[in-house]
Amino acid sequence: MDQNSSSGNLIIIDSDPSVLRVRTAIVQVLVWFFVYIDIFMLFTFFSKQAFRGTARYILFAHTLLVDSVLLLLTDLVVLFGYFNVRIPVSYCIVLCVLMGIGVKNTPYTITAMCLERYVAICMPLRHASISTTGRTMAAIAIIWAFSSVRLIMDLIIFTVLAPPGYFAMPTSCYYQVMLVTEWHNLMYVIFNQMDFVIIMVIILFCYTKIMLAAQAASGENKQSVSKGRRTLLLHGLQLILCMADLWTPYILAAVQKQSPHLYLPIRFFNFVAFTIISRALSPLIYGLRDKKFCLALKYYMSCKV
Repeated sequence: MDQNSSSGNLIIIDSDPSVLRVRTAIVQVLVWFFVYIDIFMLFTFFSKQAFRGTARYILFAHTLLVDSVLLLLTDLVVLFGYFNVRIPVSYCIVLCVLMGIGVKNTPYTITAMCLERYVAICMPLRHASISTTGRTMAAIAIIWAFSSVRLIMDLIIFTVLAPPGYFAMPTSCYYQVMLVTEWHNLMYVIFNQMDFVIIMVIILFCYTKIMLAAQAASGENKQSVSKGRRTLLLHGLQLILCMADLWTPYILAAVQKQSPHLYLPIRFFNFVAFTIISRALSPLIYGLRDKKFCLALKYYMSCKV
């Protein structure tokens, strides 16, 4: 569930119970299918020392772990909506904070992976000294710190401004529960857009540098640079899908005013596309496209034959 996103309070009681059941079943199949893939890839990562000592694989495994937890927590909120379970605001805040950190973690980690590819291709002689295991773990710690700062800020503001008795009120769980004033909501929107702009500038910088390196490369180096360029393009698509979830509440608000009958279908599509599918791109980008990792996957899928 993204913060203030299409997945917040996702399942609303529909006039047709069969439609509600079908949508919930689709979510369950997609979530558990991708969680299974992520867990299997994490097993492959931890089974090989070569992967555990390489920066890009460590970042990849971190993304898989965070996305798996996020999908499971999101699915819990979806089931709460399906069974019309309302929980106290205080419990909802705990879920929102955990999911909010996961939502922020993914684009930050992908940005770090893009920078790692930039160093590997454009600064190959310094790559080994820069992309060490220790520095990679430090980068992950920084990512968690940046992901938590905004959440802690929102939590402090909410605690100060929340009216008496608000924490005990039953509610459907979504991030807007914490945004009790208009200026707080506006601040949240501004910071999200700033995140998006900064991340896209970094991606474009890395892509431009790799494009220039591709023009100067030849032979095997050219193939490696071309592969890095395609990887960055896929990362850019994944980031756009992840960050697009930040804009869906405003699109849905307009749809609700103009065409209320389209609200639930569009909300469901946004949730599947921007919350679930966007998290499914990580296994494709670094799992199936990487020859070493793909060979290891085949090895374990065939029961070590």
